Amino acid sequence: QVQLVESGGGLVQAGGSLRLSCAASGRTFSSYAMGWFRQAPGKEREFVAAINWSGGFTYYIDSVKGRFTISRDNAKNMVYLQMNSLKPEDTAVYYCAAAELGYATKWLPDYKYWGQGTQVTVSS
Repeated sequence: QVQLVESGGGLVQAGGSLRLSCAASGRTFSSYAMGWFRQAPGKEREFVAAINWSGGFTYYIDSVKGRFTISRDNAKNMVYLQMNSLKPEDTAVYYCAAAELGYATKWLPDYKYWGQGTQVTVSS
């Protein structure tokens, strides 16, 4: 069982930065792949970024490549999403998720555990 709690969302102007954090409970955290997803009003939840169990492999959707960075600290049971050069279209609720698969995956059904989400709003 893994419990996830996100933090770090907020309101930022276009071009600004935010760092999302996800605190995980559970002794098996280091064996899980972790992902970030987002959901804008009226839209389906979409994959943003994923990282494998060791942190050695990452995967991003094209629209955030070069702007977002996913990382993890297994000693602290933490996952992060550094978001730079934010755009209004990045506005959404961002969710942290854990997959029992060890490899990074973009497929939502692979993720068994989810946080409650944190709101990110980017103003133009």
